[in-house]
Amino acid sequence: MTSCNREAAGRLARPTVLIVAPQPFYEDRGTPIATRQLAGALSALGYQVHLLAYPVGVEIDIPNVAVIRSPNPTGVRSVPIGFSMRKLALDLGMLMSLRRLLRAHRYVAIHAVEEMAFAAAALRADQPVIYDMQSSLPDQLRTHAIFRAQPVQRACRRAERWLVQRASAIVCSAGLKDHVHALRPDAFVTELMYLNVAGRPDSTEVQRLRAGLGIRDGARVVLYSGTFEPYQGLDLLSDAMPAVLQVHPEAVFVLIGATGKTEFVSRPGVRRLLDAGRLHILERQERGMIPTYLEMADVLVSSRSYGDNVPLKIFDYMAAGKPIVATDIKAHRSLLDAESALLVPVSARGLADGIVRVLDDPPLAAALAERARLRSGRGFGGQSFERLVAAVYERVCGLPAAIAPVPSS
Repeated sequence: MTSCNREAAGRLARPTVLIVAPQPFYEDRGTPIATRQLAGALSALGYQVHLLAYPVGVEIDIPNVAVIRSPNPTGVRSVPIGFSMRKLALDLGMLMSLRRLLRAHRYVAIHAVEEMAFAAAALRADQPVIYDMQSSLPDQLRTHAIFRAQPVQRACRRAERWLVQRASAIVCSAGLKDHVHALRPDAFVTELMYLNVAGRPDSTEVQRLRAGLGIRDGARVVLYSGTFEPYQGLDLLSDAMPAVLQVHPEAVFVLIGATGKTEFVSRPGVRRLLDAGRLHILERQERGMIPTYLEMADVLVSSRSYGDNVPLKIFDYMAAGKPIVATDIKAHRSLLDAESALLVPVSARGLADGIVRVLDDPPLAAALAERARLRSGRGFGGQSFERLVAAVYERVCGLPAAIAPVPSS
């Protein structure tokens, strides 16, 4: 820790961290959920937090966390997942806010999420930067045609290597640690295990949800929860549905997380399944409702087609105590194995065979569900998450004596 940071910490009752999150805040989707958990953990550990976020999202109250909004000259009201011109415009406004905050304050650490870590690393002066790698940016960007070109990918990977070399520490989603060490073998990197969503589902509410969707008693529910981005493999899942329904005509598929108009509805066969009541596509739901939806399911599916970072939904899936069918990719194997989930090939046939097998074999389904639930209960509680965050900040800031941990609620 630098002398300037020690002096700053001495002047503050609570050492202050700047989180720079180029996302709507708050919104019930992956990175904003992770940012909310991080801010809450830092508050519980005794830090004051300045959270710089987009001028979009729901206002929420977190003790000792001041949310600072970047400018919104174009009046943007929503930000899609992934790269977009709206996101680029908001990032430019956030850059100006970041420069202003770094001139006005001296933070014990700058915790920069995703692409804003580049700006933080360039502007930090002598303040340590923690790079929050929610995903590998070159991999994330390749969903857009312009970023799939080899020269562009090479440039993105060089920039990612530069950032990893500059960061004082890296925190990342489960599954990305090997990727970080491939870029910098001596990097101090921590995989954060995020909290699953809290709450005990009420059986009456579950029945109300089923009735509202027109799902009759005895129908088997296959459920997916998450974004509708291409890498989530929903094209494979939709292609698997007819094969599942051929064996289990009573089955109903429920997909949660659509936003506005989605191209998924125009896929061949999807409209037919919707009209027949065998498929329901729901908008993104409040996070507090997710346990109730998961309780409604007989099978939980994660059909992701590629990627190394674990989807946050897997933490919720494991806690739900329901059997999981997931594609056999590194992102899933970071938390799941053959004892806690049915891991299947990345194909429509693989997903269909896996779903049918779980529906046909109740003892297998029960064993997978129980092992996943027990594993979730051992490793993903709030105190575990706070301990991981505390260890990172003790290493980076060197302030263990200044921290007064507050019990998790």
